Amino acid sequence: MFHTYLTILIPALVSAIITIIATRFLMEYMHFSGITLVDHNKKGKPVIPTGVGFGIAFGFSVGLLTYIFGSSFGLYSPVAPVQELFGIITGVLLITIVGFIDDINIRISKAKDSSSKVGSWTGLKQWQKPILTFMGAIPLMAINAGVSLVRIPLIGNIALSIYYPLVVVPLAIMFGANAFNLLGGFDGIATGTGTIATFALLLYSLIYGTYTGVLISSILLASMIVFTAFNIYPAKMVPGDSFTYFFGAAIIADMIIGNMESFGIIIFMPWIIEFILHLRKKFHSSDLGTLRSDGSFKPPYGKRIYSWTHVFMNLRHMKEWEISASMWIVEILFMLLAFGMKSLALL
Repeated sequence: MFHTYLTILIPALVSAIITIIATRFLMEYMHFSGITLVDHNKKGKPVIPTGVGFGIAFGFSVGLLTYIFGSSFGLYSPVAPVQELFGIITGVLLITIVGFIDDINIRISKAKDSSSKVGSWTGLKQWQKPILTFMGAIPLMAINAGVSLVRIPLIGNIALSIYYPLVVVPLAIMFGANAFNLLGGFDGIATGTGTIATFALLLYSLIYGTYTGVLISSILLASMIVFTAFNIYPAKMVPGDSFTYFFGAAIIADMIIGNMESFGIIIFMPWIIEFILHLRKKFHSSDLGTLRSDGSFKPPYGKRIYSWTHVFMNLRHMKEWEISASMWIVEILFMLLAFGMKSLALL
């Protein structure tokens, strides 16, 4: 048992270290290259680097490769299927590339009050995103990842056979990446909620799941914790679409490989709701508000709600960190709901 825990802890530690190194390097590189954005949520309007999601994607991949290295050279008998781990690595790196292309698609200009370069974000077209994010699902489709017998909350078991890897998996990856990409704009809101969701999957894997689920969740959580430290208020960087696409694909892959789909649906519900809210305005809404003199935010559409952030802004005058913390609480509540439903044998 001690040996088994080491095969999880060591890759997770490596993942955290590599994520720190890669993220710090990318922050400096992006700032020097002019891949930056103005943080309009703060009075000083600081210019910070964006598009650093490759740092966590690289750290997460190296963590999985560390486990694969140990199993390949006989340091221990592999428990997790190496083929599926390679499938996840390939998938998340492909989808991170899509996000990175979106991140660097900005117009560079000179700041009015300094010589620093500032980016005006343009991004990929809305219709291009789901098509391009399909690439992240191809490796998992190719290896026939997951178990085709899926238990849907309140419905029961459904045997999907070949439709699971060829239809459900790509749709889930595409939806997960694009839905997670919708909720952001405030320091720590995406990274923090993502960390809580990953912790929930790790806890579920430890109690009810598989070794593979524990392995993937541990490595992803270790990467998320250190990456979130760079994005917590006041953020030193903007993670960018390279992060949101990566994480959306990674957490869905974790659910699939770890056989946690029914539990994962509840955990991912905040982003499903966010998707529905954005759909009401045909994805032409913004999560951001108007900064008031007291540091709080005025909702951009009045009483109309097109995002979780609009709900919080309408409740009372909230500052940036309070909006992010409120979203963390929402995700914690859904985590408790998911475990509560599991304890009642509804999942």
